[in-house]
Amino acid sequence: MWSLELALYKENEVYDFCSLFVCVCVCVCVCVISSRQMSLQACLDECMEALDLFLNNHFNESLDKLRPRSKESMYHALIYATVLEMQAMMTFQHDDIVHAGNTMKSAQEQLHAEVCYAECLLHRAALTFLQDENMVSFIKGGIKVRNSYLIYKELYAFVQSDPAFKGPNHKHLEGGVSFGIGAFNLTLSLFPARLLKLLEFAGFSGDKEFGISQLYTGATSHTLRSMLCALLLLCFYTFLSFILGTGEGEVEEAERLLKPFRLRYPRGAIFLFFAGRAEEIKGNIDEAVALFEDGCKAQQAWKQFHHMCYWELMWCFTFKKHWKMAYFYADLLSQESRWSKAMYVYMKAAYLSMLPDTECRPFGDNEVDLFRQVPTYKQKIAGKSPPTEKFAIRKARRYKASNPVRLPVPVLEMMYMWNGFSMISKQPELTEGMMETLLEAERTLQAAPENEYSVDDTCVILLLKGLCLKNQGQTQAAEDCFKQVYSSEKKVKFDHYLVPNALLEMSLLYIDTGKKEQAIHLLQKAKKNYKEYSMESRTQFRVHAALTKLKADTNDQDEITTL
Repeated sequence: MWSLELALYKENEVYDFCSLFVCVCVCVCVCVISSRQMSLQACLDECMEALDLFLNNHFNESLDKLRPRSKESMYHALIYATVLEMQAMMTFQHDDIVHAGNTMKSAQEQLHAEVCYAECLLHRAALTFLQDENMVSFIKGGIKVRNSYLIYKELYAFVQSDPAFKGPNHKHLEGGVSFGIGAFNLTLSLFPARLLKLLEFAGFSGDKEFGISQLYTGATSHTLRSMLCALLLLCFYTFLSFILGTGEGEVEEAERLLKPFRLRYPRGAIFLFFAGRAEEIKGNIDEAVALFEDGCKAQQAWKQFHHMCYWELMWCFTFKKHWKMAYFYADLLSQESRWSKAMYVYMKAAYLSMLPDTECRPFGDNEVDLFRQVPTYKQKIAGKSPPTEKFAIRKARRYKASNPVRLPVPVLEMMYMWNGFSMISKQPELTEGMMETLLEAERTLQAAPENEYSVDDTCVILLLKGLCLKNQGQTQAAEDCFKQVYSSEKKVKFDHYLVPNALLEMSLLYIDTGKKEQAIHLLQKAKKNYKEYSMESRTQFRVHAALTKLKADTNDQDEITTL
């Protein structure tokens, strides 16, 4: 066991380069002496072998290789805890999360090398606000990892200032620094200005391009952190920039990064998954389905990888309007995954509601009964419910009535929350199919007696019709739909998210047609004038991404114009 105390940092303590150099050197010496006479090089080599096992789907063998030395070797402890963290993030089993947290905490207390300690802090923070995208949680998480950030900054300065300090294992140290500096800069660059101001006050800053360059360097360097750097970049390219951005994704970069990993790990489930995600974003739905199915077949040890694929397969069949197939995957998730049973049951009910009344329901399920069950599955992580789960529960409330008013297009509405209309934009026949569904729902709504939900339901359909029209190049018709939603602002009773999102979508339409100033005006309006609506964090991130794309001032300004 190691006994040095350099892992115990005070909140505001800053080390100069000399003391940092001494700390790193002493830690390396301690590691070499205390690892059952195992050299640092041997530790690193064995950990790299364990990572290869992991990426080739031999998950249990990977843990078996790491576990025996996880109490005495800093790198074994770090990689062992990291694998357990990934498992916890996929299972959402309370015992797995607690075990991963305790293992990472144990590693943190034992690790005296700066980069390992900082990395443990980063992983522990991720586990604390697992599954919650609430703004307050982002702030708390940011404050919690402040020490990690400061350590990475010091290490980066040290590595840059003394290029002569090289050795056979120096690339692993540089890889760790690239991961930390890259992760912080990239993540923080996504934050809206009002949140970033608070984080800057605590000493944080974010530079997207610099963060990406650091992560790409780490991902291509073949070190212990290559996998983490690659996975973070792939998440950014295929999820964060897509769902929390303006909807384009960065597929070419993702495929360029994936290529060497897929050559090295051709049956690696995690890389098959990201390859499927890239095809999905391009609108190649059949190719995406084949890759997700291959990802499920590639291994059977960790069913949690299957759940990731099931989720994407559910959406792939949604885009093709194969409601029963999509229902099948939602049902599988509701039975096997612990991420959000409320969300899965809501989606099951939503898919059934898209079927004609005369069509037989699978397994004898009934959508009204399922919608009524949704609130009973509400869960809390760190005292809060996930925003998507809150949204599903709010939408299902109308089914409490003995004779409920049906949701018009619940599947398409949830599809919008995950930016699915951007995915189908590449395939005209998919957009055409969705438009047919919306027109049919619109006719049904117009023929029904007016009720308290009529305005909200009409605005939902208008927002989604606008997106389809935009995909079809009918710019003016799309703009008219978004304007109609905005003009109904004072009549909307329940779905208050519709108005700021209509402004956001109209601004993205203006960006595409070169109307930069009008787009900025609408984005500022959407950012400033609307609060406490469903999925607010996600909308605010998208607004920030659009303003950043326009290179506009993302700070709060006085309201400029009205429509």
